[in-house]
Amino acid sequence: MKYLSTRGDQSRRQFSDILLEGLAPDGGLYLPEQYPRIDAAALARLRVTWNELGYAELAFQLLSLYIDDVPSEDLKALCQAAYRADVFSDPRIAPVRELESGLHVLGLSNGPTLAFKDMAMQLLGHLFEYELERKNDFLNVLGATSGDTGSAAEYAMRGKSRIQVFMTSPHGRMSPFQQAQMFTLMDPNIHNLSVEGVFDDCQDIVKAVSSDLEFKRAHRIGTVNSINWARMLAQVVYYFAGYFQVTRQDAQYIDVSVPSGNFGNVCAGHVARMMGLPIRRLIVATNENDVLDEFFKTGVYQVREAARTRETSSPSMDISKASNFERFIFDLLDRDAQSTRQLFGPELSRTGRFDLSRHPNFSHVQQRYGFFSGRSTHANRLETIRMAHEKWKDLIDPHTADGLKVALDHLEQGVPMLVLETALPVKFAKTIQEALDFSPPLSASLSDMMNLPRRFQVLPADVDLIKQFIVKHPLHVQVTKV
Repeated sequence: MKYLSTRGDQSRRQFSDILLEGLAPDGGLYLPEQYPRIDAAALARLRVTWNELGYAELAFQLLSLYIDDVPSEDLKALCQAAYRADVFSDPRIAPVRELESGLHVLGLSNGPTLAFKDMAMQLLGHLFEYELERKNDFLNVLGATSGDTGSAAEYAMRGKSRIQVFMTSPHGRMSPFQQAQMFTLMDPNIHNLSVEGVFDDCQDIVKAVSSDLEFKRAHRIGTVNSINWARMLAQVVYYFAGYFQVTRQDAQYIDVSVPSGNFGNVCAGHVARMMGLPIRRLIVATNENDVLDEFFKTGVYQVREAARTRETSSPSMDISKASNFERFIFDLLDRDAQSTRQLFGPELSRTGRFDLSRHPNFSHVQQRYGFFSGRSTHANRLETIRMAHEKWKDLIDPHTADGLKVALDHLEQGVPMLVLETALPVKFAKTIQEALDFSPPLSASLSDMMNLPRRFQVLPADVDLIKQFIVKHPLHVQVTKV
């Protein structure tokens, strides 16, 4: 299995070559040369794997289709180390719960930071550590978070001797719980950089640093954001796990509603669908920052500047530049790297938008690729949180409420609907209080966390200052290069 760049870089790399990379050298994103196809017989075998051997073995079987330069026994051990019941507090790892007949929620928030990002980050931490040991190297992870990626990455990487994390986040724009999860970590290899701006500013910094090849190579810069292919690949697994739990026959189609900001989670669903998983519709659910909903309805991708990126009660989706969107557009344009490079390079930089409404392939968005979309507002999510609690006795967080609201708008009898959970509601107590007049109870350990000392650095949204911070905090690891 070889990997290519969405912007046409001529080199082809194996999985281990791109694992620590993030962006390709030309600024593009990595994708496999082709998606492995899973026929009916293979899907039936995977169902047996899920039913009899569980999530870790399912992950190993699926990841093996994409990773052929890590010995099978090592890859299996990494999957077993990542997906353990004592890490995810449920032996199923990603359990489905039924709200009513035909309507389900895929539980993805059982990991250490109570959010779906743990599903990939736990594996990524083990993969990084394994590969760095193999190469006798070290890595400075530079990331951007709107709330959950940061804590998931830090909890997965903390204490690892060959890894240092520099996590940027928008200053004052995360929930108090999200801030506490990150800023109370005192591990010497964890650095929290609170950037004066919005998430898109943080994401732009990560891309700018990753695009400076000289700096990137000199300081061993890698990423854990969903621009990293390995993270997205790990997310593909839970689409299969969810499918097997809501269906009994392998030919049955389902719809999936995905709360979406950066397009990484739903892009993993796109990959699963391209592999042959019977997903009829992938429904992109946005909040008031509705750039993606606008595109799927009109064909116009119009990014918003920082001043127009709204601060909402589903803050992890307060994003106006969906970095993973490039992967889907590359597929939509029949993998035309030149056109993709033009759209996401000069055109987007110059005008802040592109328009595919008249492109002949835009008509394929629904029929060939199954993409639909919808939008949810603050009032919508409050109403949905109330309804879920009163009607189904189910407590959901604001982002999952966005996904459920849009799912209900698209629900069709006879087709199971699976809503992807984003996080546990305890992370967003203020909104739950507003919706239900009570706050989710905190365990003793979580309550203690809220009162712990915090360590973070406030910095302007300046690429050079972030680079300087990285340079001033070297990781002291003895590395011998041959």
